[in-house]
Amino acid sequence: MTDTFVVVGGDAAGMSAASKAKRADPELDVVVFEKGEWVSYAACGMPYYVKGEIESLDDLVQVTPEEFRTERDIDLRTNHEVVAIDPEARTVTVAANGDRFEQSYDSLLVATGARAIEPPFDGIDLDGVFTIHSMDSAAAIHEYVESERPETAAIVGGGYVGIEMAEALDARGLDVHTFEMLPHVLQPFGESVATVVEDHLREKGVSLHLDTTVSGFAGEDRVEAVRLETETVSADVVVVGVGVAPNVALAEEAGIELGETGAIATDEYGRTNYDTVYAAGDCAESTDVVTGEPTHVPLALTANRAGRAIGQTVTGTPTEVGTIAGTAIVKAFDLGAARTGIVDESAAREAGFDPVSVEITDAARAHYYPGATDLTVTLVGDSETGRVLGASVVGREGAKRIDTVATALHAGMTVEEVADLDLAYAPPFSPVWDPIATAAKVLAGKL
Repeated sequence: MTDTFVVVGGDAAGMSAASKAKRADPELDVVVFEKGEWVSYAACGMPYYVKGEIESLDDLVQVTPEEFRTERDIDLRTNHEVVAIDPEARTVTVAANGDRFEQSYDSLLVATGARAIEPPFDGIDLDGVFTIHSMDSAAAIHEYVESERPETAAIVGGGYVGIEMAEALDARGLDVHTFEMLPHVLQPFGESVATVVEDHLREKGVSLHLDTTVSGFAGEDRVEAVRLETETVSADVVVVGVGVAPNVALAEEAGIELGETGAIATDEYGRTNYDTVYAAGDCAESTDVVTGEPTHVPLALTANRAGRAIGQTVTGTPTEVGTIAGTAIVKAFDLGAARTGIVDESAAREAGFDPVSVEITDAARAHYYPGATDLTVTLVGDSETGRVLGASVVGREGAKRIDTVATALHAGMTVEEVADLDLAYAPPFSPVWDPIATAAKVLAGKL
């Protein structure tokens, strides 16, 4: 009898696992249930669709449902919602077209993703108030801007989504206000990055309301203003981007254990507390490469890597899902900001390290080369072991240099070893001493 691999969720982790499993074992029955219509789409591209740089939402789809079915021989069923899992009986209950049925499995992957957090704001249900975490929400914002012609936008939250949507709506001609309850935007990137980004946002005309708590939204049927503790600020459209939460209700109801982060707990192979049930993507925990502890950092590459590894494991080749460094990069108008590992010294101390950090600003190219601009690098190391703990970078060019530090984290390199790396040099691309190497030299001396 042919084994059956069932996948719950049809985006990055789910479709990566399904595709890899089918390639590894063409005889395996692979069934994917996706409760919506969209599968295998690039959610990170949605702000650029709203901005108008991406012409169609279809352009964000990596592989169409029909291609999965006909070219990859995957039994993909969209608009099919898994409403229950029975790990003992090895079945899932599926709701579709007004009916319910059971599907048995030999191996199961829970890849239910995450959802946008919707705080209990008064007026969050008003027309013109949106989150952006799904293709449908991106389409709704795009349509609203096109049809209603708002003049003033409020962005609640200064994280990745908030920064990207500020740029997107500014490009559509709106007066943009960003509200952040913390002292700085981009909190995980550290203060040195945040202050550079904040100055640039102000230069671009974005009104920043930092250390500001939003209490709700005002309006009759359609949003008209953002309510603060002591005042209101006019807004014709609102995007709430305060983070995401893992979709774990289905797993929790089935007795699948959650970790301390609130996401599904897994081992190094993505396996849950049930031997035949795996979890990956934004609903699952990962292992931090620096601390070795469980963490939850919902990013695209993390989901794709874990899904691919699980697809190999269920077909007989046990493959670890890998550790993560939380490496991320964001475009803020003309700036690129990136981070990896542990950037905050207090967080490093809580993890048991004795951190030391440096901040340097250097040219991203040879200083004499036309167009050279500065790149600010913050590098953190452990004084006891000399090990690199993390970094952040910000500048008009060169933010992808963060990958050098991410590689060092995965290799367990010391600060001195990073300083000694043989990095590429040519005036149009870098000074003789790359800014990452310069930061490592300075930090090595400080250590």
